Amino acid sequence: MKLLVTGGAGFIGSNFILYWLHTHKEDHIVNLDKLTYAGNLENLTDIQHDPRYTFIRGDIVSPVDVKQAMQGVDVVVHFAAESHVDRSILEAAPFVSTNVVGTHVLLEEAMKQKVKRFHHVSTDEVFGSLELGVDTKFNEQTAYDPHSPYSATKASSDHLVRAYYHTYGLPITITNCSNNYGPYQFPEKFIPLAITNLIEKKKVPLYGDGLNVRDWLYVEDHCRAIDVVLAKGRIGETYCIGGVTQDIDNRTVIHKILAYFGKTEAEIEYVKDRPGHDRRYAINWSKINKELGWKPAYDFDTWLQKTILWYQEHQSWWRRLKNGGKPQ
Repeated sequence: MKLLVTGGAGFIGSNFILYWLHTHKEDHIVNLDKLTYAGNLENLTDIQHDPRYTFIRGDIVSPVDVKQAMQGVDVVVHFAAESHVDRSILEAAPFVSTNVVGTHVLLEEAMKQKVKRFHHVSTDEVFGSLELGVDTKFNEQTAYDPHSPYSATKASSDHLVRAYYHTYGLPITITNCSNNYGPYQFPEKFIPLAITNLIEKKKVPLYGDGLNVRDWLYVEDHCRAIDVVLAKGRIGETYCIGGVTQDIDNRTVIHKILAYFGKTEAEIEYVKDRPGHDRRYAINWSKINKELGWKPAYDFDTWLQKTILWYQEHQSWWRRLKNGGKPQ
């Protein structure tokens, strides 16, 4: 089988490519990536000379680039997206271009190429925010209520993908995942920023009162979930993918990281909350569990420790990025 992975030099995309080539020995992957600030080919050094792997530098907004990359492809796994909420607040236009227009270009070419599956990777942020202290969780029937330019553009792309299924019969699946963490995550994100700042003996920034809740999903668990959806998921269906099963607020996450390094709360620097900051995310992933047999491999504490160790052991990778160096 031949797969096109969009955004395969990014955090989740590169982890997916490494996972897939390790577990699916006969398959070939084409990686289409624009190599923005968050795309880094160093993530894929281990397989850069693998004959089963092809890299194409290109933009999903370009019909020419997409046509070239999708030649002879059986399955499209669409990760490519502008994804940092803070950046979307500062400038929304790149998010509209990549997340909406780029997805449309891919869908059009997938129709022409008659791909066997178009899998769209989305986020739980399209559902908006939940209240603290309640048992409610997002599921596949939750109404969309995006609160940031980022989540609004992802919501739009979800609707486009579903429209191409209902209108044109394009064989699609969608996954809405919670916040990912793990190796190769760009160090501006919450968990790697905290880890790397502590290694650098810097303060750890924490928005507002630190009580915002996220449902943390280890990136390898996410890759396994997409694998099972591609293998057994029903065409036209959406599957929610989550990690932890109980609420963990951001301050508790920071305390866990501080405890690992033997540090105290004195290392936390509380900063002004960002506009429209969603209070709580939580995912009910019972559908993918009951229908496809997927569940996270380990608990949050186990995966968090593995993540901290990775950043300790790969300091040259993230130090250049934090110092303004451009990914290769």
